[in-house]
Amino acid sequence: MSTAGFNSQNGTGTGQAYANGPSQNPIASQQLPVISHGMTHPAYNPVQAKAPATGHYPSGAYQPVPPVSTYQPGPPLGAYPTPPNQPLLTRPSMGGPPSHTPPQSASPSPGPRLPPAHATPPPPAASSGSYYPNPQQPQPIAPAWQYNTAPPAMGPSNSMSTPPRGPVANHVNPASSSPMMPPPSSVAYTSAPPTHVPQSATQPPGPRMPPTSLHGYIQPGTAPPPLNPMTPQTYHPSRHAYGAVTAGPPPTGPPPAMKPTPPPTGPPMANATPPPTKTDGTVAGNGPQASNSYNHVENKMAGLPQPGPPGRHLGHYPSLPPGYQNTPGPHNATPPIHPAMQNANQPYSQAPQPYQQPPGGPGAAQLSPSLASMSLQSSTPEALRVVNLLQDRNLLPPTAIPAPTPCLAQDLQKNNCNPEVFRCTLTSIPQTQSLLNKAKMPLGLLLHPFKDLSQLPVVTSSTIVRCRSCRTYINPFVSFLDQRRWKCNLCYRVNDVPEEFMYNPVSRSYGEPHKRPEVQNATIEFIAPSEYMLRPPQPAVYLFVLDVSHNAVETGYLNVFCQSLLDNINTLPGDSRTKVGFITFDSTIHFYNLQEGLSQPQMLIVSDIEDIFLPTPDSLLVNLNECKELVQDLLKSLPTLFEKTMETQSALGSALQAAFKLLSPTGGRMSVFQTQLPNLGVGALQSREDPNQRASAKDIQHLSPATDFYKKLALDCSGQQVAVDLFLLSAQYCDLASLGCISRYSAGSVYYYPSYHHQHNPAQVERFQKDLKRYLTRKIGFEAVMRIRCTKGLSIHTFHGNFFVRSTDLLSLPNVNPDAGFAVQMSIEENLDDMQVVSFQAALLYTSSKGERRIRVHTLCLPVVNSMSDIFAGADVQAITGLLACMAVDRSVTASLSDARDAMTNAAIDSLMSYRQSVLTIQQPGLLAPLCLRLFPLYILALLKQKAFRTGTSTRLDDRVFAMCQLKYQPLVHTMLMIHPSLYRIDDLTDEGALNINERTIPQPKVLQLSVEKLSREGAFLMDAGIVMYLWIGRNCHPNFLTQVLGISNYAAVPDNLYLLPELDTAESQRTRAFIGWLRDQRPFFPSLHVIRDESQLKASFMQNMIEDRTESALSYYEFLLHLQQQISK
Repeated sequence: MSTAGFNSQNGTGTGQAYANGPSQNPIASQQLPVISHGMTHPAYNPVQAKAPATGHYPSGAYQPVPPVSTYQPGPPLGAYPTPPNQPLLTRPSMGGPPSHTPPQSASPSPGPRLPPAHATPPPPAASSGSYYPNPQQPQPIAPAWQYNTAPPAMGPSNSMSTPPRGPVANHVNPASSSPMMPPPSSVAYTSAPPTHVPQSATQPPGPRMPPTSLHGYIQPGTAPPPLNPMTPQTYHPSRHAYGAVTAGPPPTGPPPAMKPTPPPTGPPMANATPPPTKTDGTVAGNGPQASNSYNHVENKMAGLPQPGPPGRHLGHYPSLPPGYQNTPGPHNATPPIHPAMQNANQPYSQAPQPYQQPPGGPGAAQLSPSLASMSLQSSTPEALRVVNLLQDRNLLPPTAIPAPTPCLAQDLQKNNCNPEVFRCTLTSIPQTQSLLNKAKMPLGLLLHPFKDLSQLPVVTSSTIVRCRSCRTYINPFVSFLDQRRWKCNLCYRVNDVPEEFMYNPVSRSYGEPHKRPEVQNATIEFIAPSEYMLRPPQPAVYLFVLDVSHNAVETGYLNVFCQSLLDNINTLPGDSRTKVGFITFDSTIHFYNLQEGLSQPQMLIVSDIEDIFLPTPDSLLVNLNECKELVQDLLKSLPTLFEKTMETQSALGSALQAAFKLLSPTGGRMSVFQTQLPNLGVGALQSREDPNQRASAKDIQHLSPATDFYKKLALDCSGQQVAVDLFLLSAQYCDLASLGCISRYSAGSVYYYPSYHHQHNPAQVERFQKDLKRYLTRKIGFEAVMRIRCTKGLSIHTFHGNFFVRSTDLLSLPNVNPDAGFAVQMSIEENLDDMQVVSFQAALLYTSSKGERRIRVHTLCLPVVNSMSDIFAGADVQAITGLLACMAVDRSVTASLSDARDAMTNAAIDSLMSYRQSVLTIQQPGLLAPLCLRLFPLYILALLKQKAFRTGTSTRLDDRVFAMCQLKYQPLVHTMLMIHPSLYRIDDLTDEGALNINERTIPQPKVLQLSVEKLSREGAFLMDAGIVMYLWIGRNCHPNFLTQVLGISNYAAVPDNLYLLPELDTAESQRTRAFIGWLRDQRPFFPSLHVIRDESQLKASFMQNMIEDRTESALSYYEFLLHLQQQISK
C-alpha cells in the first residue's frame, strides 16, 4: 500500500515546504520545568507533497461531497446537485470490485441547462418543469434543484480505491475468497440522519382506517382499479418470499413437524452462553438477562408475544410461503410505554391490525404493484385531505408532528426501523424515476446511526449472516424459502442458512432461524469476529489542544475546561489502555511530558513553528490510569500558568500539525479550543468580514474557505483515523468557514460560543460547561466506516454530513458520536415495477471505547407505489425540509445565497403545482395542499428567514456559517427546532394533560404560531429555538407569575442578564422549571435560557424568530402564500 495511493485519493500532488521563520518564547520562567527546543530538526510537514493538483481543491466550505473522493469545482449555478467533472455513481457488479465510469469528454452534458444566477429576476418564477430536463416544457427561469438525478459522468475517476497509507483501519474488508469476508464494494451506499416523532398521529373523524389505506387511495382516473378489492380490516399478504414460486395449492394445516436437533454437547457456541453485562449497559451476548436481553427487546420493539401455535408470532416471520406459515394468534396489543415517551420514542402511530392468511390467496405476482389492492375506495386518506392554505391558516398542530407511517402489511410494519434512526422523505417509493420527477419532491434518507438507544439488542456470534452477493446483513425483511434458505431483500439472491444460525439463543431452541434476534429487530448490533479487523482495535486516545494566548486567557475558558475535565476524568469512555495528552499554543507550541515516574509535569517548548517536531514522542501521550496524578496536577496548574501572558499571536496551524503527528500512530480524538483568528505560521488567516455588509441584500461573500490548509490536514487526519473537534469561543471574527473544514472532513464536530466571556456572558459559560460534560462522557466509536445499501434499482448520489468519502460509497468516520446526523439523496435507476417493497440498510462498523469491534445495522422497509396520490400521501414534510436545508447549504456555497433562496421557494411552488395538476380531480380556487404538506410553505418561509439563509438582517458571518454547519450535520429532530422554533405560553401552566416522569409532573402547554398576534402583554412566553431559549415577559404580566416564578416584585425589576430561574418552593416555579428542564433533556446539547423584556437587547433576536410576521426585508406568511399562489396560477 503506497503513499502515492493515499495522495491520489485525496486529490493531492506535489507542493512546497513551508518557509522557516524566527519565533520567540514568551514564557521564560514557568511553574513547571521548561525545556526549550529551538534547534534545527528534519522538516516534518504533513501537508508537504500534498499541495492540491490543479482544480482539485475548491474553496467551498459546504460543497457536496462527490461520491468519489475527488474534490472538483462546484456545479453550474442552475444544475444543483449535478457537479461537472464528477464521476457518475455507478452500481458495482455484485460481489466484484467497484466499477468506475470511463473517461468522457468534458463538454456539458446534453439536454437543456438552467440559466446562470444573474439571469434570475427578483421574484422567483414558478416552473412545473424546474427540477428535471423536459424538452416539451419551457425551462425554469429561477434556479431549482434536479432532485433525484445522479450527477452525469464527466471525466476519469482518480484512483479512489487505493487504501490510505499509514496504520490500516479496521474498516478494510477481508479478501472476498472467504465466505464471511465482504467484497471491496457493495451496492450504493451513504449516510443520513433520522428523527423521531410522537405517537399521537392525527386521525380522521369517523371509523378508523387500516394502515394500508393511508397510501393506497387512488383518485378516479389516475390508476387502474385494484385487482383484489378487499374489506377494510383484512389483508391478503400472499407474499411468497418476494417472488418465490410454490408448487400446487398451499397447504392449510400446520407446518410439518421437524425433529429438533439438540445443540452440540461439546463446548458451547459463541452465542449460546450470555456474556456478562458490559459496563455501558449493553448486553454483549444473547442470554435473556438484564434490561437489554432479547425478551425485553422483543416486548419493547415488537409487542408482547401472544400464545399461539409454535410456528411464529404475529409479524415475526414475514413473507413465508403459506406452507411454512401458521395463522397467528389474536392480534397484538400496542406495547405499553411510559407516558413520558408517548410523544418521544414510539416509532409509529398506527395501531396493529389483525393479519389473516387466506388459505388460497393470490400469488405475489397477482398483487397490484402499488398495493392498490390494499386501498380503500370509499374514502380519501386523511393525509390527502385538501387544505386551502389561504383560508385555514391556523394549521400548526398543538403537539409535536409524528412521522408518517409507511403503508405496509402489519407484520412488516411492526418490525420496521424507528424513524428517529432512519427516515425517508417519501414513505411510499415511486415505481419509476419519471413518476418521481412528476411529483417534484426530493427522494432521500435521513439517518442518525449512532443514536443513544435505551434498548439495543447485541449479538455475539462467530457467524454474521450476510448475502453472498451484495453483503446485506440478514434482517426482518428477508424471505425464508424454507429452514435452510433465505432470499436477500436487496438483490434477491438465495442464500443458505448457516448451521449455527439454526440455533436460537433466546429460546434456546433449534430449527427456528426466523426467530433469531437478527430477524426480529430492524436495529441490531453485532460484536464482530476477527475477520472484521486487520489490526488490534485501537485504544481510546484523547488529545487536547488549547489556545493559551492573551485573548484566550481573558475569556476565562481555560478554568472552565480544566475544572470540567478534572470532574469527569474518571468517566471518560475507555478501558485500561486509554491515553491522554495535552498541547498548548500561542506563538509557540508547548508539549507536556507526563511520563510515569516524574514528580510533576514537564513543559517542553518548541519555538520553531515552521519546522514542528515532537521533542519526546514516547512520553507526550500517556496511559491515563498509570499517570492520572500527573494529569490532574497539570490540569490544576494550567489556568495559573498563563494568567499573566501578553502573547497575542496564535499559531493554530502548527499546533494542529504537531497534534496530527502525535496521534498518527494510533488514531484518536483531537479536541481543539480556539479563541481568535489564527495569525501566525501555516494556516494563518486574515479577517474577511466587512461589518458594514452584514445586512446587505447582495449575495453574501466568503462562505467558502480562504485556504485549503485545514481541508488538506483534515484529509490527512482521516487517513490516520484522527477526528478533530473544534470549540470556537470568541467575541470576534474567527473565519469559521475556513477553520470548520478541519472538523467537516475528519468527521468531527464544531461547537461555537460567540461573545464568550466568563464574566460578561454567564449564559454562554453555563452552556459551555454543560456541553463539555456531555462531550467528555458520551459514547464514542473509533476508526469507523459506514455504508448504506438499497434495493436493486435505487441509487445514492449525494451525501451530507461530516465525513470523508473514501471510495464510491464508503464513508470514513475516524470518530462517530451519538449526536451526529447524516443525509443522502437518491434516484431511481431502474423501474421498480415488479416490487412491492424496497429496503434500505445502513451498516456502521466501529471500535468501541472498550476495544470491541462492533457493527450496528439499521434496516428500513418501504412500499412501492404507482400513483401520484400514493406518493403525496406518503410525503414526510419534516424530512423533506431537512434534506432541502442540506441542499440549500451546498447551493449557497457552490452558486450563491440568492440562488439557494430561489431554489427553496421553487421547491414549494413546484410540489404544490404538481399536486394540483396530478392529484386533484376537481380544480378549486385558492392555494391547495394535501394535509400532509400543509406545513411545507411555512417551513420553506422559516428556512428563508433562518440565520443561515436570511438577507436584509444584520448577521455575523461566523454566525451564518455555524448555522449552515448545524443544518448539515444535526439529526432532523434538532434541525427542525432551529428552522421552526416552538412557542409556548407558560404563565398559566396547569397539570391538565401533564406527563408524569420520575415522580415529576411535566406540564404540556400547546405550541403556538410564531406571530406577535399570539403574544400578550399580560403573559409570559417561552420560545425554544434549539440551542437557545427565550423567556419573554409581557409588560403587564401578572404579578403572581413574577413573584412565584422569577422571585421579583414587578416588571421593572426583571434583570437585564437573567439566565437562571430561581428555585422557589412554589407550584408555579416547579411547573415552569420542570417544563424547561424536560425540553432540555430531550437534546444532547444544552440550550441557554435568556429572560427578556421589551427593553432587552435580545428582544430583536426573539422577534426575528416570529416567522409568520412581516419584516422590512421578508414577507409575512400570508404574503408568502399569496406569492406562491400567484406563481402556481401562471
